[in-house]
Amino acid sequence: MVRRREEVPSLNELVVATVKEIHEHGAFVALDEYGGLRAYVPLGEASHSWFRNIRDVLRVGQKAVFKVIRVDPSRKLVDLSLKRVSDGERKEKLIEWKRAQRAEKILELAAKKLRKTLDEAYEKVGWPLEDYYGEIFKGLEEASLRGEEALLEANVEKKWAEVVAEIARQNIRLPRVKLSFIINLQCLEGGVKALKDILTSWERSVKLPSNTSVRFYTLGAPRYKLDVEALNYKDGEKISSDILKAIEQGAKTHGCSFSFERLKGE
Repeated sequence: MVRRREEVPSLNELVVATVKEIHEHGAFVALDEYGGLRAYVPLGEASHSWFRNIRDVLRVGQKAVFKVIRVDPSRKLVDLSLKRVSDGERKEKLIEWKRAQRAEKILELAAKKLRKTLDEAYEKVGWPLEDYYGEIFKGLEEASLRGEEALLEANVEKKWAEVVAEIARQNIRLPRVKLSFIINLQCLEGGVKALKDILTSWERSVKLPSNTSVRFYTLGAPRYKLDVEALNYKDGEKISSDILKAIEQGAKTHGCSFSFERLKGE
């Protein structure tokens, strides 16, 4: 079960809860992120719309996003509202919830491989990642990109970092964007050597992030194709621009003609 370090939620926090009991004047739910802690939803906090019976709004077994409207930490008493949760807040919380579920699954796999408990995985990996990256799954995304280095930075022990990084890479596939260009490059002198020098000239000045890939294809002289894959368009555009500028400068140095066009839809 997805968990939090705190024993009770804070005021105005969005929580995921499962409806357990429905009564005439309200409903009792279990807070999924707080070990099933019992919380109460007053009748007047069930919906903005008129309803004849609270069962028209809530049903036993239903999982929903609520907002904390009252909390007594010392007595572990929590009151919730369903009607005060906006559509945007609900969507954002559900995304966070799903990411937390994925994070816990990876921690569970790591714990199993190291013959440890899930509690130990949270203590050794989960909470350090939350402290360093603000979210456990964000730290695991970084591990998928940069390997155990991203975990060691967050003070995760090396034996855990090695295992978690491997599992993160196997289970997290980050979305990527692809930009493609057709390059026209003609050299009257210098032949193949000049062409090769120009098309690789960017390697001396452009530093690629570890999450970016660059490929060149020969379409038949004088046409070549450049593919750049990155995590987002901003990075892709910047890298593509730097590469094309370096190639253009290399072409001028060798006295060659250079032009390019971007392929639409890529």
